Amino acid sequence: MKQGLMIVVSGPAGSGKGTVNAHLLQTEDFVYSVSATTRAPRPGEIDGVNYHFISREEFLARIESGDMLEYTQYCENFYGTPRKEAEEVLASGKNLILEIEVEGARNVKKKFPDAVLILLLPPSFAVQEARLRGRGTETEDKILARLERAKEEIAEADFYDYVVYNYDGRDLDAAEDILAIVRAEHHSMRRHKKMADSYFAC
Repeated sequence: MKQGLMIVVSGPAGSGKGTVNAHLLQTEDFVYSVSATTRAPRPGEIDGVNYHFISREEFLARIESGDMLEYTQYCENFYGTPRKEAEEVLASGKNLILEIEVEGARNVKKKFPDAVLILLLPPSFAVQEARLRGRGTETEDKILARLERAKEEIAEADFYDYVVYNYDGRDLDAAEDILAIVRAEHHSMRRHKKMADSYFAC
């Protein structure tokens, strides 16, 4: 059985990560990484589906033991990616999707060098701003903060392996681009270093 790939998909607000990843998850080859958090469940949220809801003490213990691939603290709560579950998915041959920010992506790459980092972007900064304003759900201050954050994220983009652009109305094309990347990565020679040994072993 082939090993699955850890696929990190990052992108600024308005890039369409959720929509694009939803297309990927319609195939049997992809599994979405369920994050752990110390915050309380919101109405309708299900433990193990939306998040793994754990205590602050357990979360800190997992950090100490190295069982968090990446984590961050936001509004006094911790959020992170459990390492054990991620490795179990990969061992099953499924590709694991992590939808995380730039800082988390960098931390994953340090602990899991074989991870494939993909930056999903709107076609331009102007399009991103138009999308955020078109939502009509956020204040002007919030929109400006998200746009400033996007500038910071783009400035750190060099360590990503690939960039995929999500054009308006073409989110399925963006998903197909990511699928093509995953297929190519599965055939990369750096993932078949023992190819000669296995070839002549039969």
